[in-house]
Amino acid sequence: MIGYLRGRRQALGPELLVLDVGGVGYSVRIPLSTWFELDRLEADAEFGLHIHTHVRADTIELFGFWSEAERTLFEHCLSVTGIGPRLAQVVLSGGSTADLLTAVAGGNLAALIRIPGIGRKTAERMVLELKEKAKLLLAESGAEPPPAEPAPELESEHDQIAGALINLGYRPSEAQRAVARVLSEHPEVEFQELLRLSLRQLSRL
Repeated sequence: MIGYLRGRRQALGPELLVLDVGGVGYSVRIPLSTWFELDRLEADAEFGLHIHTHVRADTIELFGFWSEAERTLFEHCLSVTGIGPRLAQVVLSGGSTADLLTAVAGGNLAALIRIPGIGRKTAERMVLELKEKAKLLLAESGAEPPPAEPAPELESEHDQIAGALINLGYRPSEAQRAVARVLSEHPEVEFQELLRLSLRQLSRL
């Protein structure tokens, strides 16, 4: 099993990274939070990722995470009935590790249901099965995260991007302003490019 990889990016998208390790390209699925960290780096920068190797009968998939805490939360999510690796990847894209742990530990179903693909029953199972583990991980972190600002209801792809930025810790006004600024400069931009440019806009604040 692969548990850690270090190299340089050959290609990078919001969900998938091709990591060049000594001339070998590894396709690694990543959550949005990890992509945000990688997008800040220079294109030729060397970096390491914590890896979860998911083995099925017909395929092997690698999931990469910027921090050990992200990988631990991902693996805890896999233990919940109804959550597979792709959905767990979406869960990790739904907010910071601290915010997600706080939502689970506090039984905040509303925050969990806002994550795409997580319905009420799955959110309830997450709280039931992971609550104590989430409390332990929060205690080990040594710091309580600040209260997250409520995300607005999502009505369009543009709102979805603003909501994703809010879940990453940006203030709603900052997120909406960044998306609006990118759209004013690139009115025909596609979804993934709008997300990337909005994140870059915020990184300059």
